[in-house]
Amino acid sequence: MSTNTRTRRHTAPFDLAQLDWVPLREGLSFKPITFYPDGSGWQLLLRLEPGTVIPPHRHTGEVHGFNLSGSRFLINTKETVGPGTYVYEPPGNADTWKQIGDEPCIVHIEVKGRIEYLDDRGTIVRTVDAKSSQKTYLDWCAETGKTPIPALALPFEA
Repeated sequence: MSTNTRTRRHTAPFDLAQLDWVPLREGLSFKPITFYPDGSGWQLLLRLEPGTVIPPHRHTGEVHGFNLSGSRFLINTKETVGPGTYVYEPPGNADTWKQIGDEPCIVHIEVKGRIEYLDDRGTIVRTVDAKSSQKTYLDWCAETGKTPIPALALPFEA
């Protein structure tokens, strides 16, 4: 039997509705769903408040996004994505998008690889990956006195 290193080890189920939104910056927060044990990717719910913009960024791996509620506008392609819409972004894709409408936009996202945030010249100014995303979650838990969900606090494989 082969083992898929991206698959999370068996853990107890947890209710995402009971997990608070972890703030990333004004208008942007997330709920982690899983971090792949080998650090190759992660899944999350991303919440954008009205008017929030995701700055230019590039993906080193595939990204799968499914809008659960609210709408977003993909600035590069001038497409509007509403509830129930799936978006695939191939490795190397660079884009920027923003929340539109009066209600928050909530997207289930699976990220493989890194997200590289870019300045106006296309220079990488910041990166986010599974390990840094988990650290953000665990730091937030420590700062707020919340007990981390055990499945989200598991160490990465060496």
